[in-house]
Amino acid sequence: MGKQYVSLLVILLTASVFLFSCSNTVNRNAGALEFDSIQINEVGHLFGDTAKPGCNIAIHFTYVSTSSDNKLKDSLNNYLLSASFGNKYMTLSPNKAIRLYKENYIKEYLKDLEPMYAKDEAEKEDSSSMQAWYSYYRGIESHVQLYKKHLLVYRIDYNEYTGGAHGMYMSTFLNIDLHTLSPIRLDDLFVNEYEEALTDLLWNQLMADNKVATRQEVEALGYTSTGNLEPTENFYLNDKGITFYYNIYEIAPYVMGPIEITLPYEIMSHLLSDDTMVLNEVRYNN
Repeated sequence: MGKQYVSLLVILLTASVFLFSCSNTVNRNAGALEFDSIQINEVGHLFGDTAKPGCNIAIHFTYVSTSSDNKLKDSLNNYLLSASFGNKYMTLSPNKAIRLYKENYIKEYLKDLEPMYAKDEAEKEDSSSMQAWYSYYRGIESHVQLYKKHLLVYRIDYNEYTGGAHGMYMSTFLNIDLHTLSPIRLDDLFVNEYEEALTDLLWNQLMADNKVATRQEVEALGYTSTGNLEPTENFYLNDKGITFYYNIYEIAPYVMGPIEITLPYEIMSHLLSDDTMVLNEVRYNN
């Protein structure tokens, strides 16, 4: 009996140490946030006829499901809804917001395109080309890219096709300071008058990534043919550095896709501000 008691005590003590360790791991991040997602995929056909073209809307939305701070949870979800779908949806519950967004998208599609389709059909336009021209698509997918201490990095991917040669797609990154529940901007991360020096670093990294020695060689590859290379507010943080993300057409043609340039913290340490607590947590507390 005594041996059984000792064995049970050892098991309980081991379990308590394990649970305490797990609790510390989970709760060391602000708000002890946990996440879930809502997914929908629906088609609305012109005139309710499945033989006719339609619009397809697909959503995968990640939201805060639980937190040790309900005010933080609600405020974050409002912000994520606003960034993903627009301000008119930010005060709704995630389920209601997505349902309403889906309904509005299909309703607007039918309202705008049914009269045009009826006219084309009456004029006996080529049915195969009409099918492609009137088949619309919108996809919105979001997920948490990083959650560490007081930093939440959230990615939103947007993809849309409204007829034509090809669709459009873009990705947006939100770096959220959970101290203040506000987006982190470049001005929060860098010392004053950083722009020119940071632009030089971006050029140097882009040359290194493409294994060329001059800016002219980079330009010959197609970079900066659609826009100037300069620091963008569309970036994301991690424990290694800052990645600047340029969507299609921002600095390169569609065929080259989005461009990512990652600058390690070490090479821009002279430009980084020491006052940004969130950045210091990410850089120095691994």
